[in-house]
Amino acid sequence: MTSTETTSAPAPGSSGSPQGQPEPNDRRRWFALAIVMTAAFMDLVDVTIVNIAIPSIQRDTGASFSHIQWITAGYALAFAAGLITGGRLGDIHGRKRLFLIGIGGFTIASALCGFASDPDMLVAARILQGGMAALMVPQVLAIVHATFPAHERGKVFGLFGAVVGMGAVLGPLLGALLTEWNLFGLEWRPIFLINLPVGIAGLLLGRAFITESRAPKALKLDLVGVALVTLGLLMLLYPLTRGRELDWPLWGYLSMAGSVLVFGALVAYERYKTARDGSPLIELSLFRVKSFAAGIAVQIVFGVGLGIFFLVWTLYLQIGLGWGLLKAGLTGVPFSIAVSVAAGMSVQKLVPRFGRKVLQAGALTMAAGVLLYLWESQRFGLDITPWQMIPPLAVMGVGMGLIFAPLTDAVLSEVPREHAGSASGLINTVTQMGNALGLGLVSVVFFGVIDDKPAPAQVGPEFVDAFQNALGWVVAVMGAIFLLMFALPKRSAEHAEAAAFEGAGGVEGIGGAEDAAVAKGADQVPAGAVAAGAHEHGPKGA
Repeated sequence: MTSTETTSAPAPGSSGSPQGQPEPNDRRRWFALAIVMTAAFMDLVDVTIVNIAIPSIQRDTGASFSHIQWITAGYALAFAAGLITGGRLGDIHGRKRLFLIGIGGFTIASALCGFASDPDMLVAARILQGGMAALMVPQVLAIVHATFPAHERGKVFGLFGAVVGMGAVLGPLLGALLTEWNLFGLEWRPIFLINLPVGIAGLLLGRAFITESRAPKALKLDLVGVALVTLGLLMLLYPLTRGRELDWPLWGYLSMAGSVLVFGALVAYERYKTARDGSPLIELSLFRVKSFAAGIAVQIVFGVGLGIFFLVWTLYLQIGLGWGLLKAGLTGVPFSIAVSVAAGMSVQKLVPRFGRKVLQAGALTMAAGVLLYLWESQRFGLDITPWQMIPPLAVMGVGMGLIFAPLTDAVLSEVPREHAGSASGLINTVTQMGNALGLGLVSVVFFGVIDDKPAPAQVGPEFVDAFQNALGWVVAVMGAIFLLMFALPKRSAEHAEAAAFEGAGGVEGIGGAEDAAVAKGADQVPAGAVAAGAHEHGPKGA
């Protein structure tokens, strides 16, 4: 492959268009979208299914609280540590190829989780599952970015937000139903085994419909960068996750402090690698794109808040309040519906008109919902009902929906197509790193408030108090997100260009001009910038 080729040969079903992008009238790209969205849906459902089934897993396997944290945090750790590498491997070896390897491995790991004989085996299988997801998930946004022209991506990311909402709705319900039904006497195991038919179908259909795409320059995998980023993440997250269980040993603090030095060495080496052969693991030039850098900061803090909330919420409902699986699963439906509706509206209707203000309104709305939940929990205590939880959960869901989908679009909007995999990997990495940090902080903000061995009569009150303490942290996180969002551009480049261009040819002209520019090799021109006359090259390109 030469430095200017996208692929060495057209993939089956490929139109052979530049950058591996199908022709605008090729319907195969919508089939490809459905397939990669299904994979993203499977990954999301897997996380939410596990959360709802954790108390059942604990009872059946005798898992300790440490095992519970590792069943969730082990996945997040492996996911976070491998995402940047997975994104870069997709850039190098082909996003379709890595997607298929990832979904196949994810399916095998799901089978191992389903047939785990003890908590240790389940934790190990979850870590493998997270590693395979790290190969699969970065390709989803990268394939979308490389397959769809700029003027269609708003619609696509709106669909992505709707899929996220559906996953959030169906995950807890599926987890509750599959565990409650106790199919074939397998108890909680079907929550993992359900991935097998979905994964096999995705593997077969992906081979047929996804068009291969690669970076236009010949890249090499940065093995030193892989080692440094993995080491740094493990040094930070492992002691944070196990700290409470081990009574916060000195080596844990030294490890977390040492991770800062490792990340500093990573940045220095990536600069050296860029100057040497232009094949770094992390494209540091991406951080010169204001929308990308600011969005990454928001993503990591947002991940912390979500990591804290969803685990402690599950423990609060099922152990603190003593609710059954189905009751706990149904309680989350208003939240999930609100996320889905708000995500679709925010991308397609609100953000193009109001820009950054929509995301900031989302942070404030979510904080308001958490405060309302905190007030209700304090007022009603153990007597709170699912009906009383509907208003705060709906408000929180609207806030999350206003943030989630448009944030992804904003972060990727000005990223050069040849770095789509790397950028996608970074987005998912920092989100999962934030999520793993949040899960690790559960030891402090939730379990840290609970006695090691509370009396049976004190379990409920102590879990309620711990939940309220955790909600206070989530409110603080939402406040930090609101402030960080001032660093985001008021309007993304794509929306600004579309608005300026609306009276001069419409959105079809944007896509056509961009495709023409790409066909001539201008693969770093921002989406739609040719039509607008703004020929900006370099790291800002899309």
